[in-house]
Amino acid sequence: MSSSTQRKTLKFGVIGAGYMGKAYAIALGSVGATFELSANPVRELLATTQQQSADAKAAALGFNRATADWQSLVRDTAVDVVGICSPTHVHKEMALAAIAAGKHVLCEKPLALSPREAEQMAQAAEQAGVKTLVGFNYIKNPATQLARQMITNGEIGDIVHFRATHNEDYLVDPQATGGWRLQERFASKAGALGDLASHIINLAHYLCGPIAEVIGESQIIHRQRPGDDGTPTEVENDDQTNFLVKFASGVLGSFEASRIAAGRKMGLTYEVIGTKGSLFFDQERMAELQYYSATDPAERSGYKTLLIGPQHPDYGQFCIGSGHGFGYNDMIVVEMRDLIEGIVADRPLWPTFRDAVHTALVVDAVLVSQRERRWVSIEERQQELQQ
Repeated sequence: MSSSTQRKTLKFGVIGAGYMGKAYAIALGSVGATFELSANPVRELLATTQQQSADAKAAALGFNRATADWQSLVRDTAVDVVGICSPTHVHKEMALAAIAAGKHVLCEKPLALSPREAEQMAQAAEQAGVKTLVGFNYIKNPATQLARQMITNGEIGDIVHFRATHNEDYLVDPQATGGWRLQERFASKAGALGDLASHIINLAHYLCGPIAEVIGESQIIHRQRPGDDGTPTEVENDDQTNFLVKFASGVLGSFEASRIAAGRKMGLTYEVIGTKGSLFFDQERMAELQYYSATDPAERSGYKTLLIGPQHPDYGQFCIGSGHGFGYNDMIVVEMRDLIEGIVADRPLWPTFRDAVHTALVVDAVLVSQRERRWVSIEERQQELQQ
């Protein structure tokens, strides 16, 4: 690897300076110290809605410049990569503008309000020949990368069942305001289904392959909440959802997600059951993977805790000691490494906009299923996009 002074630079423009915009800035600032890279990332330009706040945030987050006009950011000739950390309803417009300007794009999830919008974004990127990545960052955890390795290597045999949850309680208080995420025009009819279950749908795709059909139900528990001005406002998408799936492989699965699950802070879990063993993961213990081997003798039978360490994917670049932990922002650092190497070294990227179309189709199929009270195939929803 050549020295950092000889490597090319990759200049990033980020739209949004909230929670995820800050996470992107932290990752861009540390990824070069964590991994050997094919290019040096530069925090070039930050866009927020007001110039004064943009200037302040850019200074705080290490960006060279700031703007109150996201359109000028995507047109800026110095910017190579656009990161989109804005509400879902503007993802399509921003991404298409960035793609038209020849930029590579990292976009937060959910990718779009509908499968049709997601498909338009994926097609535009493919036609333009730019690289894309979607912020389903939980798959970047070394524990989940290890789980994928073990599944691929046949260590738990053939998969027979997959179960996942993504339960949180950030809206358990009926007087809590949910902002734009509760409104259909900004976040679609998929509430917890789109915001939380999309993570475990994508994760299931990563571990077990694509989903073929679904049947599900969702509920709005608190039908009104205070709006930004305190006025009672109708909640337009679900607080909780449950659905069954059949994967293309024939494997069965079950999913649940909630934004009102009292006591669950980061209740993302998954269990993969095979003919020779099982794996269980809990995001609240994100540097551990539980492994059961059905071939162990009866007197030694039981789940074992695998502490994630430097012998596992990516962990060693952060820490040389097993069991010292792994963090949320570390996953974003891995995500940025993947994006940079995907762009500069042409390494495979996952999940791309195309992969996120599948996630969007599954979410849409669950919405149709709960409305029409039946199993819905992903192929059926895919065919509708082609009409």
